[in-house]
Amino acid sequence: MKVSCENNIVTVDGVNDFTLSQILECGQCFHFDKLDEEVYEVVAFGRAVKMEQTDKVLRIYGSSMEDYEGIWKLYLDMDNDYGLIKQSVIKADGALKTAVDEKSGIHILNQDFFETLMSFIVSQNKSIPQIKQCVKNISHRFGDEVIGYNGEAFYVFPDVQRLHDATEEELRECKVGFRAPYIKNATEAVYSGAVTKEKLDELDIAQARELLMTIKGVGEKVANCVLLFGLGRREAFPVDVWMKRIMEQMYFDGKDTKKQDIEAFAVNKFGDLGGYAQQYLFDYARTTLFK
Repeated sequence: MKVSCENNIVTVDGVNDFTLSQILECGQCFHFDKLDEEVYEVVAFGRAVKMEQTDKVLRIYGSSMEDYEGIWKLYLDMDNDYGLIKQSVIKADGALKTAVDEKSGIHILNQDFFETLMSFIVSQNKSIPQIKQCVKNISHRFGDEVIGYNGEAFYVFPDVQRLHDATEEELRECKVGFRAPYIKNATEAVYSGAVTKEKLDELDIAQARELLMTIKGVGEKVANCVLLFGLGRREAFPVDVWMKRIMEQMYFDGKDTKKQDIEAFAVNKFGDLGGYAQQYLFDYARTTLFK
């Protein structure tokens, strides 16, 4: 890839195995808006940029080269060879070839831990548009204002201190509903130091999942999403209703199977590739197989 920057526009020429819409709309992040085909506003890590893809060229408007190197390259997981990852996933199980081919442009984002934790707590029993609106509401109510790529004001997701100061009633006004006390409990856990990224990084995945699940409202699915998208644990395999359906259809003869058994099967079958396999299967099931 060739990367250049001019007039606060970073151009990445030669992106392969990369489709912006698949990456942003596969259910792993929620702080973005679609402007046009393969054109999005993205708010992350205190920045508000526009990303636009044309064929194998990605442009990031409102970014310096320093921001690309320090933020966006890691966020978009540009240093991983997804061609090789896809080959490895298909080698682990050829039955995944259709899903991988259909969703061949997915990358797993490296997101902020705290925002990811809060977002997936909010995600329970909500559609993606509803989750996005809640994240936007929380950001507008409690987050700092930043000037975005177009000179307009955007609001970033609040830090732990600011959300810790929010009342449960204020959170409910952000349309999070019954999740308000869960957000308060999670924020207190991070604020107090009981559950932090640093602690979680030191643990094996089972121990990290167990620690995350000490937070009120965090079950196995949410914990695995946080591990995969907010902590870089690519072996994590979240199982929700979509994954349950597709895994039962593919591997359990269509029989009703416990989520724990599905996860254990996936861990044994895919190992360190579990998170990648999950994303290809999840988005394929959601947008194609069970549409």
